[in-house]
Amino acid sequence: MDQFLTADDLAKSLRADVREGLTGTPKTLPPKWFYDERGSGLFEEITRLEEYYPTRREREILLARAPEIAAATGARTLLELGAGSGEKTRVLLDALGATLEAYVPVDVSGDFLADAAGQIAADHPGLAVRAVVADYEQHLHLLPSGERRLVAFLGGTIGNMAPAARVGFLGGLRATMGPGDALLLGADLVKAPERLVRAYDDGSGVTAEFNRNVLHVINRELDADFDVASFEHLAVWNAAEEWIEMRLRSTRAQTVRVGGLELEIDFAEGEETRTEISAKFRRERLEAELGAAGLDLAELWTDEAGDFSLTLATPRP
Repeated sequence: MDQFLTADDLAKSLRADVREGLTGTPKTLPPKWFYDERGSGLFEEITRLEEYYPTRREREILLARAPEIAAATGARTLLELGAGSGEKTRVLLDALGATLEAYVPVDVSGDFLADAAGQIAADHPGLAVRAVVADYEQHLHLLPSGERRLVAFLGGTIGNMAPAARVGFLGGLRATMGPGDALLLGADLVKAPERLVRAYDDGSGVTAEFNRNVLHVINRELDADFDVASFEHLAVWNAAEEWIEMRLRSTRAQTVRVGGLELEIDFAEGEETRTEISAKFRRERLEAELGAAGLDLAELWTDEAGDFSLTLATPRP
């Protein structure tokens, strides 16, 4: 396992993000800090909820199209950004079996990554598995190269980036790609706002707990004293930007001390802190943003209902 990200790196990044986000106007926090052990468990629970369709729809596309993906790419290396548990990846691994020589899962959580990579290695004894602990937004240039790589960025995670950041990220990825490489990108699609809001505000309150978990993380890691129960979860459709915003609304006027930063942060009653954007796409936007990064859209597949997309893109010569 290669390690480009240490616990100290993560701690510095958390301090910088919290200081910048909570002293800004409006207040924001990046969604990556949802995912400690508790948050990761809550997200796995979210993916099984009836309201949350993206995981099921993406898997549906993978099951239907994996042979086409394998035939189109002939990939020798599968490099997965934000690999997580690797559950959906197994569909690709099986389909690519005739040509695949190596699997490179990339994630920020070393312990979680080691367990998942170890299980995949045990299940695919002929496959070289090289796990990489890295932040894919910072360390693209350090990731292993190779002939005929398929870079998988699944789950709709691309939508958590603002438009300029998306193009910058895709451009950085394009700079690492050579002839014969390809990108497999999962992206959620624009649909009825009421369905989108339900997907991020389920009736059983799991997403609300997931959203508030970022406050538990800050309390624990930065010696803060957030009264977590005094923040309520909101999911709002931003029609102009075509994205869902998750927010935390302070239910009362309060001052929060963040001891690790020597900060006191005032929250007005009703003040909202944005914790996530989740952009939804149309084909035209995907094609334009990929093109701006030097990538050509080769194929776009959707599930039967047209809810989610998988896009295969190749580097423009």
